[in-house]
Amino acid sequence: MKYVRIETPDRRKTYGILEESTITLMDGSPFNKPFMLLDEHYDISEVRLLPPCEYTKAVCIGLNYRDHAEEFGLPIPETPVVFIKPSTSAAAHNDDIIYPDMCHRLDYEAELAVVIGRKCHMVSEEDARNYILGYTIANDVTARDLQPKNGQWTVAKSFDTFMPFGPYISDETDGSDLYITSRVNGETKQMSRTSNLIFTIPYLVSYLSHVMTLLPGDIISTGTPGGISGMKKGDIVEIEIEGLGVLRNRIA
Repeated sequence: MKYVRIETPDRRKTYGILEESTITLMDGSPFNKPFMLLDEHYDISEVRLLPPCEYTKAVCIGLNYRDHAEEFGLPIPETPVVFIKPSTSAAAHNDDIIYPDMCHRLDYEAELAVVIGRKCHMVSEEDARNYILGYTIANDVTARDLQPKNGQWTVAKSFDTFMPFGPYISDETDGSDLYITSRVNGETKQMSRTSNLIFTIPYLVSYLSHVMTLLPGDIISTGTPGGISGMKKGDIVEIEIEGLGVLRNRIA
């Protein structure tokens, strides 16, 4: 299924199932199964897409593609490089990404995001997939010039709107080998496959669950390939992942 979270024309915020261009509303959420589908339908053009889930934390992995580490002249990490983005950084498909005044280089980072489906604590790699609801697209937006200046990554990555993700969550896709690309104003910038991840998805879910409890709706953004560069106001950034559609945002 493809799960969406929407605002209806009468301003209700709710979950639904997307089939082609039709959304069927659900009673409850995909995190509380079994759920019931309602006899209420909208065309996708009639509603506003919201971030497809509400997370308590977006746990992000740095330097998880070999070419991205080489791009910065950094050694391949022996353990995952981990940082967290706050819930206030979330943005939806077609939302604007706000360019902060204190930033002088704003970068896109195309990433596959894992959506946790149920409370996840101290799980094994073998059991990790049982805790995944599905996958979506994320853009780990970064104020690149602030990253080395501050000596840590939180400030550079935590501004409001710096975590666009969506447009939907799919449980129909295997995240282990998907084509991933980014485009700015239609020009291709990044190309890779998720099979090139240094740390696999089951490993990341297990590893992180031994550090912190992952809650339903939390996302793990699995890292970006090489090819990042700056964006300017007015640019349109698109991230496409095989089987997950296109996440599109404008820099404002």
